Amino acid sequence: ALLSSTAGPGFRIMFPFLTTFRQVQTTLQTDQVKNVPCGTSGGVVIYFDKIEVVNLLSATSVHDIVKKYTADYDRTLIYNKIHHELNQFCSIHTLQDIYIQKFDQIDENLKKALQEDLTQMAPGLLIQAVRVTKPKIPEQIRKNYENMEAEKTKLLIALERQRVVEREAETERMRAVIEAEKQAQVSRIHWMMKITQKESELNISLIEDKAKF
Repeated sequence: ALLSSTAGPGFRIMFPFLTTFRQVQTTLQTDQVKNVPCGTSGGVVIYFDKIEVVNLLSATSVHDIVKKYTADYDRTLIYNKIHHELNQFCSIHTLQDIYIQKFDQIDENLKKALQEDLTQMAPGLLIQAVRVTKPKIPEQIRKNYENMEAEKTKLLIALERQRVVEREAETERMRAVIEAEKQAQVSRIHWMMKITQKESELNISLIEDKAKF
């Protein structure tokens, strides 16, 4: 039968063959869940090599949690839950979502789902972080993704080169417009000067004609 209390570090007395003990860690620890299968909404089975769950068990909650789930509580509360929650996530997402578009959301989704369940099932067990490695996918699909990424990179380079050419052309066009405007202003000034000169000559001629009479 389980004793009614726990014992901390130090010397303890126990009866051989009658009393056994288990050490339970109450400092920050990392559980590793390896080779987790996952089926996508499209029916493709992929594998996550390693999922790390950083967790902390409160010393005041040790007795209650061990009483309910044994000293191997992490097997039920973390390992099994990771399998369940990950498959829940995969079943409603495509391979494209899991492998690329929403991969960065998996760890946070797992952390949130785990903590919500633990708050109800095992108060005192806190999930600090979840780290997920990139999943293994079928080789042919992986090559397709690599080819797609390579083509995407080529396209981005081509688009960037096109933007550079367009910017250079726009710069040249603006330079030509500025030059044309400058020439137009110079021509306008010359024209105004000629008009002013003609008006001055006309005024002088009129003054001279009046002086004769």
